[in-house]
Formats: sequence, structure tokens, C-alpha cells
Amino acid sequence: MINLILQNLNENNFINKNELQKYIKKKINLKKRKIKLLKEANYYTEEIRRVIKDSYGFDKLYAEGLSIKSALDVEYQLHALSALRSGIESYDKRHGWRGPILNTKLVANWKKKLKEKKIDTSLGWKFAKIINVKESEIIFKILNEDELGIIQSVNLKWAIKKTIYDSFNINDIIFVSKNSKKIWELKQYPKVNGAIVAIDPHNGKVKALVGGFSFESSEFNRVTQAKRQPGSAFKPFVYATALENNFSPNSIVLDAPFIAEQGVGLKDWKPENYGKEFYGPTTLRKGVEYSRNLMTVRIAQETGLKKILELSQELDIYNDIPELLSVSLGSAETTLFKITNAYATFINGGKKINPVLIERIQDRRGKTIFNSDNRVCVGCDRFSESKIIIPSIKDNLQQVISKETAYQILSMLEGTIQRGTGKRLRDLKVPLAGKTGTTNDNYDAWFIGSTSNLVIGVYIGFDVPKTLGRYETGAKAALPIFKNFIKEALYKDDFKPFFIPEEIFFAAINYNTGKKENFSNSDSIVEAFKLSDINKMKNNNLGKNTNYDSLIKFRQFY
Repeated sequence: MINLILQNLNENNFINKNELQKYIKKKINLKKRKIKLLKEANYYTEEIRRVIKDSYGFDKLYAEGLSIKSALDVEYQLHALSALRSGIESYDKRHGWRGPILNTKLVANWKKKLKEKKIDTSLGWKFAKIINVKESEIIFKILNEDELGIIQSVNLKWAIKKTIYDSFNINDIIFVSKNSKKIWELKQYPKVNGAIVAIDPHNGKVKALVGGFSFESSEFNRVTQAKRQPGSAFKPFVYATALENNFSPNSIVLDAPFIAEQGVGLKDWKPENYGKEFYGPTTLRKGVEYSRNLMTVRIAQETGLKKILELSQELDIYNDIPELLSVSLGSAETTLFKITNAYATFINGGKKINPVLIERIQDRRGKTIFNSDNRVCVGCDRFSESKIIIPSIKDNLQQVISKETAYQILSMLEGTIQRGTGKRLRDLKVPLAGKTGTTNDNYDAWFIGSTSNLVIGVYIGFDVPKTLGRYETGAKAALPIFKNFIKEALYKDDFKPFFIPEEIFFAAINYNTGKKENFSNSDSIVEAFKLSDINKMKNNNLGKNTNYDSLIKFRQFY
């Protein structure tokens, strides 16, 4: 075959006869392509392996030389892993030092026991033996190396209970690692765990997926496999259903005690707001921004739980769930993968997307046996000499909620960051939307946030469910992970304004009462309305008390 190619090159005057003979005699050296596996992407690649094995079988996966192209963005993946680990370690430090791995003087066969403890190589941690403890520092030696290290007591505050001597002893074996400033730090494997996933809301491509603190310690994927209660992270879907059924962003709902009977012999259900306070008549927007439970339950009752469940099933958040009002507060279990993917609907104009881990699969002969891109090219099958026909690519995504409803929820989620439970992101001063989630007794902490081109879901919790601690809410435990990720992974140009549909109108309203207001009033905000909302406002004569007579309509703004 090679000789035939060389002969053709000679016949077509690309090489002369001397060169032909030279190349024919030359020995052919084959080079194997180096395949570099990214350890930081183990959760992602393992999920792909499971998907292909389930879809195509063991033999095809391992014996038929498949070429698989994933949607993974390596830079996003590295930053996602770093942000998750940093957030988990921050939580772990808040809850104190649990002591050394072992003490060589107290444990027999300690070297054998250490070998049983794996260190994920991507962590960059090392075993160290404390050789001296002083009031201002601990001095240690890296095991099996000559290097000595020091950690100052100022960097051990999180680990010191009363005095440094209560927490550390000579011959203690500990984990240590150098930070970005080349300063040694004390480490401990956290008991809590978590996950982060980043998805393109317009095409479903999964850009990053980290299913836990360390793949080598636990292969259990907390993005796709862990079913947990989403808590308040589910509320936007309740409010979206309400907006699709005659509610407006400025509709007033009572925030007051709510009691529901649960059946014979069962206690009445009495949901409460975080902080156990009641706020009276409140707008829908404020209910989302401040995550009001009692409002949400009343909205679910008035809208009809069945409609809410239908929307959640349509978006694949749930498959089969009971018709209980508590579901509106996120009591039914789902995965981080499913609910993050569902949030994409608010960003892409109300369309349902399917998450894409695998973009394309080819067999050993290069034939494509799977392609995730199933868009339709309109005009590609026509040719015209008389006039130019420009083909267009159309997606075939299912419209689940209206574009206007999707934007109204998105606007409320922006408000969550500007004024509500996500205000710790406000200092970034970029277009962001998001929602916190915290379950009963702080068992699970969530944050689902987005830019115009990326939706990111974060979850923190124990594998065996138990409380994270009294103040460990979604805003405290999960949100900082989202914040660290977008600060490190995204550039300023990545933060574009969210797309506003043509049929959205804007008016100044009073944030507390929902009535039309002057822009100059300190309580006024700009609210997003549908045409049907505007008609309701006119019928209620809400426009008489303002000098802002015309509604602003933005078109083709991005």
C-alpha cells in the first residue's frame, strides 16, 4: 500500500525516481499515539463508560475500538474540581480538627496501616511526621523524604481547640500540602462530600462534572447517582407553573401560618419559613428572592399540585412522585444532574434540553454510530441558481414553558442575587441568576446558578444523611463553590446579559406592594411583564399614581 502511494506521487511529479527508490527502501517506524487520561476527569469518564456499557454492551465498549468524543471542557473541569475541593475543605475546617491519622508510638505496624490509606495523587498531599511542637508552630518531616516543613500556629487556628499542645503531639502522622504561595498547610480528609456540574443551557453539553471530593476514595458519583431532596432549589418550578397559570411577578400572595391535615392519626403539617417568621402579603418576586416557604405552599395549592408535578416530570426532574404539598418545597428526591439540567429551561427561552456527555461515537473504521447533534438544516436540500437561499440550522427542542415565563423566572433569579438569598455574589457585578436550596435541619445544601451561556449546579451533604450544622445553608456551604468556579473558569467576556424575549415589557413597580411606581422612589424596581400582565394592570387602574406612563419594550437585546 505504501509503495503504491509512493508510485502515485512519482507519476504525478511530486517526487522524482531517485526519491522514489530512497523512500521505498526506507524503514517504516510506527508511532503509537499517546493517550493521556486526565485523572481530574475520572468522574466524567466513568459516567461515559457506564452510559456506553448500558447502551452498547460490554463487548462493543472494550473490544471494538470505539472512538468517543465527549463534551468535556478540560479547563472547566479543572476549575470545577478545585472549587469543589476548596468549598468542601472550607466547610470541614469550620467544623474543626478530628486529630492525626495515627501516632507512631501508639499504633503497632503503623507503616502497614498507612499503606492502606490512599492519597488521591491529584490532591498533591503528603504524609508527614511531627517531630516537634512549639507554641508558635509545628515542625514535621515528610515521610520517606529528607524535607522538613513548618506550619505556623496562625495557620492552625481552625485545628487548635485550647492550645496547640492539645491538638498535636510528636510522632503524629498528618497530611500536609503546599498552597499556591508555597506555604505548608495542614490537611484532613473531609467526612462531608459534594458535587458540581456545568452544562451549556442551549445545547445540553456537559462541560464539567465532578462527583465528589476524591475519585480514588469514592467512585460514587454525587452528580448522577445521589438522590437527595433539592429543598428550595425546586421552588422556581412552582413559580414557573404559577406564571403559566394567570399569576404575575407582582401578584400578591399571603405569607402567614399554613396548616394542612395529613390524615387520620397523623399530625397536621405546619411548614415554616427559615427563621420562623411571617411577612404578610408579598409579591411573587419577593417570594422567590427570599425563598418563602409558606407563600410557595399557598401558590402550589392555588395553582394545583398536579400542574407542578406535570412540569417537573416533563423536565425530567422526577419520574414518579406523590401528590403531596410538601413536594412544592423540594421534599421529593432527585439528582443534581437532573435539576441543574432543568434550570437550563429558564435560560434558553423555555426549551427542554437533554444533557450531552457524549458528542459522537465512531467505530474502528471511522463510521459514526452516534451523534448527539440532531438539529435540522432548513434549506440544505435545495439549490437555486436564480436567487441565494441561505440555509438555517433549527433545533427541535421541545417548548415546555413560554419564552416570557422563562424570562420572568430568570429575572427573579437575578433578583435573588441582587437582593435575596444569593446576595453574596453581588460583589462580582456581572449578570448572574441563581437559587439557593436548604433542606430540613440543613441536611443538604444546594446552589444552582447561571450565566447566559452556562448553568452550574452545586451540592453539599453527607453520604449518610445528617445535619450539616445549624448555619450551613445553601448560601453558606454551596454558593461559595459556585462563586469560586466562575471567578476562576470564566473571563469577563463570558458574562453577557441574558436574552430578553420580544414580548416582554418593563415597568417600574413598588418592590413591596407590586403596584406601579415612580422610578425615583427608593422602593421601586423594574419588573418584567407579559402583555396579559399589562392588561390586568390596566384593568385594575394601577397606572394612575405614576408619571411613568409608557412601558419599556426591549427588542433583540443581548
